[in-house]
Amino acid sequence: MAKTKEQKKAILERLEDAFKSSTSTVFVHFTGLPVGEETALRGGLREEGVSYFVARKTLMGRALDTIGIEGEQPELEGEIAIAYGSDDPTAPARNVHTFVKKYGDKVSIVGGIFEGRFMDASEMNEVATIPPVDALRGMFANVINSPIQGLVIALNGIAETKEA
Repeated sequence: MAKTKEQKKAILERLEDAFKSSTSTVFVHFTGLPVGEETALRGGLREEGVSYFVARKTLMGRALDTIGIEGEQPELEGEIAIAYGSDDPTAPARNVHTFVKKYGDKVSIVGGIFEGRFMDASEMNEVATIPPVDALRGMFANVINSPIQGLVIALNGIAETKEA
């Protein structure tokens, strides 16, 4: 059934808001995905704080034209949805990537918006491999702690040799 002008306007506003307010957006191509698997995809993304929305490509194009993103827009072929979030910039790509591995050729990343510019599929797949912010903080703390820990071990060894 065709959408009314009011419905299209509401969808356009939602898309513009999603593109403006999110830290990153992933364009997701899906084809032949049964309703049960799509529901699992939406639920899994929602648990991670990522929103998922399916809209017509013409409306997406209009919304993208109005917000002015740097770079070249990726080619949006077939059925396209967007996954977006505002907390962790890598979360949308990372979570969609897990479903890409799970569902194979039924779901794929075709591009996205990251740090205010368009990215193609390969760049968004690289973003998807970045660990979550908490894991990165842990890695950073470990790097900072490593030299201090080495110094403590060396000082302890010197103290033990002087006691003996």
